[in-house]
Amino acid sequence: MNQDNYSSDPPMGQDPLVLLKTLQLLWTKQELGKLKEEIRRGFARLEDPLAGLLAMLESSSHWKGKGHSLEYYITTELQLWIKAHPAVPQSSTKLKKLQARVLGMLSQCPANLLDPLISIYQLHTADRNYLLEHVSHLYLQGNYKEAAILSIKLKLQPDQDVEKMCTPLLLQDKANLVEEYVAEYPELQRKLLQTLDAWCDLSFNIRDIARPYQGLSKYKPEKFNRRVLSKLVFRLLERFHIDSALCPNVINQQHLRTLKYLFYKRFVEKTMTEENWADHIESTVGENRWLQEHLVQSLLRHCDARGAARWAQRCRVPPEMLPQPVAEELQQLHIQDRVEKVTKADNYEASKKKDYYQLPIPRENIHFLQTWEEMLQCWEKVLQVSVTWDWPGRVRELELHVRLRHIVGFCRKSCWCWGGNANILDRFSRLLSSTDRLWVQKVSLLQPGQVVGVDMEWKPSFGMVGKPRVALLQLALKDEVFLLDLPQLLEQAEAEGEKEKLPHFIQMLYSDATITKLGYGMSGDLSSLAATCSTLKDTEKQMQGVVDLLAVDKQLQWGKDSRKVDGLSPEHSHEQRGVRQPEKGLSLLVQHVLGKPLDKTEQLSNWEKRPLREEQILYAASDAYCLLEIYERLCKDPESFGLGSNLTDSLVGKQSKKPRAKKQLNKQEAPSPSEQEFSVVCDNMLQGLGRYLRCLGVDVRLLDNEDEHRKAAEIARREGRVILTSGLPYQTLRSQVGEGRCFSVNCSEKTKEQALQVLKHFNVQVSLGDIFSRCQVTNFIAAKLIMCKLTYAEGGQDGAIHLAETKKKAL
Repeated sequence: MNQDNYSSDPPMGQDPLVLLKTLQLLWTKQELGKLKEEIRRGFARLEDPLAGLLAMLESSSHWKGKGHSLEYYITTELQLWIKAHPAVPQSSTKLKKLQARVLGMLSQCPANLLDPLISIYQLHTADRNYLLEHVSHLYLQGNYKEAAILSIKLKLQPDQDVEKMCTPLLLQDKANLVEEYVAEYPELQRKLLQTLDAWCDLSFNIRDIARPYQGLSKYKPEKFNRRVLSKLVFRLLERFHIDSALCPNVINQQHLRTLKYLFYKRFVEKTMTEENWADHIESTVGENRWLQEHLVQSLLRHCDARGAARWAQRCRVPPEMLPQPVAEELQQLHIQDRVEKVTKADNYEASKKKDYYQLPIPRENIHFLQTWEEMLQCWEKVLQVSVTWDWPGRVRELELHVRLRHIVGFCRKSCWCWGGNANILDRFSRLLSSTDRLWVQKVSLLQPGQVVGVDMEWKPSFGMVGKPRVALLQLALKDEVFLLDLPQLLEQAEAEGEKEKLPHFIQMLYSDATITKLGYGMSGDLSSLAATCSTLKDTEKQMQGVVDLLAVDKQLQWGKDSRKVDGLSPEHSHEQRGVRQPEKGLSLLVQHVLGKPLDKTEQLSNWEKRPLREEQILYAASDAYCLLEIYERLCKDPESFGLGSNLTDSLVGKQSKKPRAKKQLNKQEAPSPSEQEFSVVCDNMLQGLGRYLRCLGVDVRLLDNEDEHRKAAEIARREGRVILTSGLPYQTLRSQVGEGRCFSVNCSEKTKEQALQVLKHFNVQVSLGDIFSRCQVTNFIAAKLIMCKLTYAEGGQDGAIHLAETKKKAL
């Protein structure tokens, strides 16, 4: 028999505390294999293993900390041992006593012990009233978090008051726990949303909620206001797929904010056309009497009584809701529909504004596609191939076309390398069937280097629930532009039982390396495309032969003063154009490369409304076609724009990959944002990330908790900062700044991972001198810093993060 003190065979009925001392000795020696073996052997010799475990836990305090403690190993090993050795069932009286003891411990034990203890002591079978009474006792003691967690583990929520349980958690800024509390119970989700919506009523005093909880520990009043609660409501509506009509107060207030934003764009900035503005006003206000009243008030502030009356008439505001001057003007208006029938050609020519970029192709070369017959003609030109009309055969031929084009491309290259031996193609052709040889002949005659400008449009969300869905996909070729009505095409394909047709075509386009795809901010477009059609979620990973001109834009060496150029002619005064914002994003790139900016007055159009207005069609076509002209100009003379001479070779096929943070830059690559004084403004939901980035030397502005999201856009435009935000505000903010100047952060990740995500996306190189360069730091622990310098030298960005963390701990 082994003589080791931890492996001796003690008699039955061993004292559990003696066993604990034996296990503690093995734990200190870190002999985990022997430890687990001794745990199983020890429990086999205990008279009552369940009572023995409780005795060991009650006599030790180490298990209350975080991480995998000795007690964690003991508990989980007992759980496995019980499964392997089913014991004689405990008497109900004895089990109840054990359950009472373990319940008293659950509020103090770490999260990783909750499930094992609940399973071992069968707490789900305990008397429900007794469990509810215990949770109620925790609640009355002020242990709100512990009461909620135990309720979730024991599934007690249906028998509890959701408002009572969740209110103190919200006051303590524990919204994630609130979400988890209602996650599995649709009825509770609805009750919670109705409660939150009632709190957001403008007539409700939100401070009354906190009065019963005076002295609440970790109370965060700055995190408990209507704006924060509204964000939570939208998050819950989206997560649980609940109709937003359940929360009229929150939805109305969001619509009111949208209304104010639209008035600002139309009457202050003057950057929206009347038709575009009217579309959004009508869809925002609808038949809502409360919003109609606010609409009239806003009209009176920005228009005279007659103008307000005309808009009230157009938006069908009831006369009884109008102020007397407006109602009188409405009576005097001669109601008639004035429809100006203008030919497309005339409208097209009239829409050409001399101070903005103009399409160099005739109007008849812009095609709006709503049927699959039209769609297939488009794809023949985009893929440069003529095929049969039947769908299955067409897919097979298109797939073969793509594969063979790659092979033929290789053969062409081989012919050139081997002194122009044209027989190589003939030899290769003999290996194929007659049909395949026909394909080789077709492909070999194709013009190499087909270039396609790609852009997408969707209806602005204005902060409402849900991700934007692409309403229009634009494909620009040298002489034509195709506008694909995605909702109509997807609906038609689904009705015909072939809903994979359009996704298949799009995947083929993006994965074909022989076709150069141009875009601007392609990552955001593809994200919206994936939200529109889930089968396209991996398109970004598969795409080849793409050039994101946003990445090129970052490489261009514009002078600081040149970025302030206003492309309008002098006769366009501020009175005519309002408070004009400086050009940004693609419009600014077009201005610098082609001489004039894009007219962005239709950018925030309702792209889901049909039929599209002529101005929308021209705008969409221009957005895609200008990419071709920019690319052509840059490739012809890259040096004049501060780019490398090998622009084409260096860009095609490489822009689909995000730049690596550890990569060393050369003269042809984009200068690191850290060299360009990379600066950000963090939305108020990302204050932790902002402080973390500041520790890494990034110039950070933080919004206060009471600030509205739009303040981030104002700061970004004024100071040239990048906006860091998350969730629904991203769609609103990205439309207010240049493309690529607003970044959505994943809130589910920890602050460290978020910081790495930002640094890698913007290719920011953090140097040793950057760490804490923006903080007043003294008295670092020298030894830790020396060790971390080695980590930094070997670990790149991860090392920099680790170094910053160590400096923080050293304070």
